[in-house]
Amino acid sequence: MLILAAGGTPGIATQLFGSGLIGVREGLETGIVVMILVAFLVKSDRRDALKWVWLGVGTAVAMVVGLFVAIHFGTSTVTGTAAELISGLASLVAVAIVTAMVLWMRTAAASISGHLRDGLARALAIGPLAVAAMAFFAVGREGVETALLLVGYAENAAGSIWPLVGLVLGIAIAAVLTVLLYFGAVRIDFAKFFRYTGVFLVVVAAGILAYGVRALQIAGWLPGGSTLAFDVSGGFDISSWYGTVAQGIFNFRPDPTLLQAIAWVTYLVVVLALFLRPLTPEPDAARPAPPQPTSEVPV
Repeated sequence: MLILAAGGTPGIATQLFGSGLIGVREGLETGIVVMILVAFLVKSDRRDALKWVWLGVGTAVAMVVGLFVAIHFGTSTVTGTAAELISGLASLVAVAIVTAMVLWMRTAAASISGHLRDGLARALAIGPLAVAAMAFFAVGREGVETALLLVGYAENAAGSIWPLVGLVLGIAIAAVLTVLLYFGAVRIDFAKFFRYTGVFLVVVAAGILAYGVRALQIAGWLPGGSTLAFDVSGGFDISSWYGTVAQGIFNFRPDPTLLQAIAWVTYLVVVLALFLRPLTPEPDAARPAPPQPTSEVPV
């Protein structure tokens, strides 16, 4: 629904790669959050609170799965114009949330460890339920973004199971990497990792936005449904390797409407400019003193 399969089903490799890369990125973001919380409790000799962290994490995962199931099965039973309207609106919501998370992670990555430790320290002083709630919201924030992207890939390819398989494999890889990071077996340049995968997610979100515009045009909520920006259907082989990649990952269609093309280009120019612009360092006088390290987690 969120990513349109125009003219056929993308190849298995394309479906696995696109959803797998999303699974690795989103799973690693979530894994880092859990790793910071666990490491803080271990270093603080508060292993008794670990069960409350895992309760919060488990509840957040259950919430994300429930959200995916509700969206997936809720939209699959609707047909016609109503289905296009729901798909279009859901696409816009997904783009808004994914964009906000990508831009937030750009500025918060350097300080997320300290914020999580400070928040968990306050939660420990309040009580077990506060610890569980803190873990729930920290993981749930990442999970909602994953659920929305997962719906997009699951609805693509006309019921194929491979996008889900790719995403689950990606999350499994992220889980292994998280464990290895925790024990210091591997190290990752997180700045480069989140920068490159962030650009990938912005391009994916642009495709979701373009599909949302087309769906709302079909539903009659937006004008210009019959005005094409271009049509290269005659020379663009959608069944070729490059066609399946462009279609399956980036939602490219050879006959976009003018409004679709404008939305796609505008979104990419504006969001990539915001995402790739250099971070402005804080003035030395205004920068707070760094907290004392309480964890060896490389975040």
